[in-house]
Amino acid sequence: MFMAKQNESIGMQAIEFWKMNGSGNDFVLVDNRDETITDDQMGYLVERICRRRESVGADGLIFVANSDTSDFAWRFFNADGGEVEMCGNGSRCVARFACLMGIAGPSMTIDTMAGQISADVSGRMVKVLMPKPSNFKRDINLPVKKGWISSDFINTGVPHVAVQVEDLREHPVFEHGKEIRYHSMFVPEGTNGNFYKVLEPDLMEVRTYERGVEDETLACGTGSIACVLAANIRGLVSSPVRVVTWGGEELKIHFKRQGDVFEKVWLEGGTSIVYQARLHKEAF
Repeated sequence: MFMAKQNESIGMQAIEFWKMNGSGNDFVLVDNRDETITDDQMGYLVERICRRRESVGADGLIFVANSDTSDFAWRFFNADGGEVEMCGNGSRCVARFACLMGIAGPSMTIDTMAGQISADVSGRMVKVLMPKPSNFKRDINLPVKKGWISSDFINTGVPHVAVQVEDLREHPVFEHGKEIRYHSMFVPEGTNGNFYKVLEPDLMEVRTYERGVEDETLACGTGSIACVLAANIRGLVSSPVRVVTWGGEELKIHFKRQGDVFEKVWLEGGTSIVYQARLHKEAF
């Protein structure tokens, strides 16, 4: 009954949206500065729209909102309808979206739940200054699985566990990532599970099981940052670091470090516009 009422309340409205891709993460973007979509409708809409095969399908949905302190604000939701603080690849997509829509210029500031971030757009390439990482914990007390070398925790806007592994391509990312995501150490919010292998002092490969998507995704910006910073603490890489994602795209991560404190963390990579469309009520 609740779902039917929600559907009825928003079903007469046409929702203009863009579908974008950031290094393998796909997102639906909606300009909601007129507040047509209310807070109590957002979670429901996200869950319905992000369903693959039945609707648009996406890893997450971004609502652009007004801000008194930045060029604009955003509300980011994972595919399960849960709102989270930050998404690296999503922030790059929304920056390009805002630039193309005339909401902001090529250099902009964005209000997020994780704090204000800034972004520079140059064609399809977008570079974002991420929130200052926090709460780094080395060698966390997780049961060591076959193929693990080390495991660390860091919050790069959202919580991440970074596990160094022997063989990334054959590693059971879904199984191990799901165990990490729901481990009692991280209740009630949970965490993201990332797995990485260092190839060169400036080159890594990363795979991620994402909380809220509840599956492995083709890329994760904040997860890639978490792995790079964990590897740097361990003396394996130095800035800047290129990260090859599971989808085959490449991200570049720049950072500065003082002891165990990181600052000026930039996430850089390409974006692509998939299509622009109007969402029909039957997609709900």
